[in-house]
Amino acid sequence: MRYTLRQLEVFLATAHFENVTKAAKSLSMSQSAASGALKDLEQQFDVQLFDRIGKRLQANELGKLLRPRAESLLEQARELEQELISHRDIGHLNLGATLTIGNYLAVGLMAEFMREHPGAQISLEVANTESIARQVANFDLDIGLVEGELHHPDLEVTHWRDDELVVFCAPTHGLAAKGTLSDQDLLTAEWILREQGSGTRQGFDRAMHGLLSNQIIKLELQHTEAIIRAVEAGLGISCLSRITLKDSFARGSLVPLSVPHRDLLRAFYFVLHKNKYRSAGIESWLELCRRYTQ
Repeated sequence: MRYTLRQLEVFLATAHFENVTKAAKSLSMSQSAASGALKDLEQQFDVQLFDRIGKRLQANELGKLLRPRAESLLEQARELEQELISHRDIGHLNLGATLTIGNYLAVGLMAEFMREHPGAQISLEVANTESIARQVANFDLDIGLVEGELHHPDLEVTHWRDDELVVFCAPTHGLAAKGTLSDQDLLTAEWILREQGSGTRQGFDRAMHGLLSNQIIKLELQHTEAIIRAVEAGLGISCLSRITLKDSFARGSLVPLSVPHRDLLRAFYFVLHKNKYRSAGIESWLELCRRYTQ
């Protein structure tokens, strides 16, 4: 074999950081050793994998083509190493989840996963749908759990479970006694919403088609809890996932508003890179999520 796994590690780290010094640091190597490994890899096959743009090394077309295959090969090598060391140890799993899923579902699933696999290590990144998709596409995350629809050539997006958005307000709000809202009510209300780029906002915008340009958006906030507190304070009405509002509805601090003529159903999705190797940890996580869909 004319290349080494170490050379592939240097290639992938350089593609990620676009800088050999940073790549070397991430691999605990000297800058000269990393540069030498990358140079040897290119010379052995008489190819160029990067274009120099100022101080950056940006993967060229060949580098971009080889990157996902190198990622998959290294992932398989890491899993083989783990199997040799610990006989099918799950290893480390890098998860990403959107705010609704991360704050209300993922932690419970992580706890169950670690009970079933005591040696497993899990990290969780919580961000909006666009950010999670970008990190999965860049191989920074193994799996994404998102609430927004995605169309990306490098990502595999599959249905996980159904969800429902709910319009709601404080019990003292003028619309609380009305219960069922008309389109005119939706247009005159002041809204407190999630930011653009979030799956919740995407679902809301789709449900409110035909009204969006005339609706009154008073606040856009990045955090679900902040929206709940603002609505409880009477600043406006909002629309969030039902799973985030269960406790507030039970306490009576918020009340649901019916909008039967608007489709507020949506889905949660798994997001993986199409070329990501499905390790034992990834397969076990997906299987657990499918079991706990309620």
